[in-house]
Amino acid sequence: MKVSNRRNSLTIVLFTIYLIVLYWILLFKLGIQSPYMDKRSVNLVPFNDPSIINAENILNVVIFVPLGLYTGMLFKRWIFSEKLFFFFLLSFIVEALQYILRLGAFDVTDLITNALGGITGLMIFKGIEKVSNNSISAHRFINVIAATGTVVLVLLLVLLKMNLLPIRFQ
Repeated sequence: MKVSNRRNSLTIVLFTIYLIVLYWILLFKLGIQSPYMDKRSVNLVPFNDPSIINAENILNVVIFVPLGLYTGMLFKRWIFSEKLFFFFLLSFIVEALQYILRLGAFDVTDLITNALGGITGLMIFKGIEKVSNNSISAHRFINVIAATGTVVLVLLLVLLKMNLLPIRFQ
């Protein structure tokens, strides 16, 4: 197997794990039932909260940064507008499913902040690629960071679900 095929295979595996964790967090709220989950609501006014910068908006940006990194690595042939459409589409699917399945609200602010996270990740990828002067070494570097982050994230989520962390959600 060629090195580039192994690198792409690793990226695809990491991307798949990321998508599974992303959907588990965003759709199933880590398996935690909240009272607001049975109420359907739609917010079509972006940033209607008086504080535009709040924890939820920041977390929405941060959780979608890996999507931009993976998109930069896996979909090199796509132009920027196609990547941006992908960020919005994935976010729209999450928001729509939250509404349809009564797992949360459909919020246009989330669409914007999620896409901003994807764009941020894409810019980080382009920056790493430019600094390294080599797409292959940038890809390798991001895979090492992503693999480490994935292991840590999955471990933390498992420990959280097993109530072995000092944080309690139930």
